[in-house]
Amino acid sequence: MKNYRYAVFGAGSWATAIVKMLCENLDEVGWYMRSVYTKEHLLKEHHNPSYLSSVEFDINKLKISNDINDIADYADVLIFVIPSAFINHELEKLTTDISTKIVVSAVKGIIPETGLLVGEHFHDVYKISFQNIGVIAGPCHAEEVALERLSYLTISCADAEKAQTIANALSSDYIKTKISDDIIGTEYAVMLKNIYAIAAGIAHGLGYGDNFQSVLMSNAIREMKRFIKKMHKMKRNINNSAYLGDLLVTGYSVFSRNRMFGNMIGKGYTVKSAQMEMNMVAEGYYAAKSAHLLNQKNKKKTRLPIIDAVYSVLYEGKDPKKVFKKLTDKLD
Repeated sequence: MKNYRYAVFGAGSWATAIVKMLCENLDEVGWYMRSVYTKEHLLKEHHNPSYLSSVEFDINKLKISNDINDIADYADVLIFVIPSAFINHELEKLTTDISTKIVVSAVKGIIPETGLLVGEHFHDVYKISFQNIGVIAGPCHAEEVALERLSYLTISCADAEKAQTIANALSSDYIKTKISDDIIGTEYAVMLKNIYAIAAGIAHGLGYGDNFQSVLMSNAIREMKRFIKKMHKMKRNINNSAYLGDLLVTGYSVFSRNRMFGNMIGKGYTVKSAQMEMNMVAEGYYAAKSAHLLNQKNKKKTRLPIIDAVYSVLYEGKDPKKVFKKLTDKLD
């Protein structure tokens, strides 16, 4: 394994899980977090106070800072795990030249300010070669990483050697990894599966059962295939774990915050009240708008009944019960 220095940017549950994975293999891991309180608590109590607090860290292995430039300077591989709605604001603090760094996105969405995938944003704004851009995809829930339950990751990068090096840094007895060269496809899949998980949650909140959920998920994977093919045509097997597997775990798991968010909407919560009650970000909320707008820009629009249904509930204030009644006639 090349002696890259790794750093994680973000302090949520997925960021915490990735730091845990890296600490299994590395002597030191950089960790940028915005919150001074979280940093001080971690240094004193050895765990994140807000997310995956059962995970205890060896503080001697961590280089923690509230200064994004300090950590960007330190590392060769920068893994960003800041929610898509907030990442641009954090990146605006960067004064360090990161153009020669390897940047890995574990962000599950599109950057709202630019409408770009995270990898594309880093390429356009920070002049990072696509050979130095990677994506971490599931199927993998942070909560199961904390419990050291067997989990799988797909690391995508145009440079197979770099993908394998990063995969090796994340692998352990409970983390199995594979690599892919489909950077754009896996990053879109990571974004889209959260929208479909919200749809699954809404359906559950409305009282639809397992029979409908199975039809919803089988339609969702075909819808995902159409969307990704339109955005980036290349040979890929949509049934692989990075696409179908990640969709299924996000759509069905009790750990899925997007499914939880959708379930609240289905039960009658407003979008705002559901967001206020959750202490975690449901990325699918932002992704639904991004996916809808991307499709609207196409001269020949892709048929996306599930995404359209979620968008109309979340952004147009439509009644979930009526929207999903109509959706049931569009599925097969």
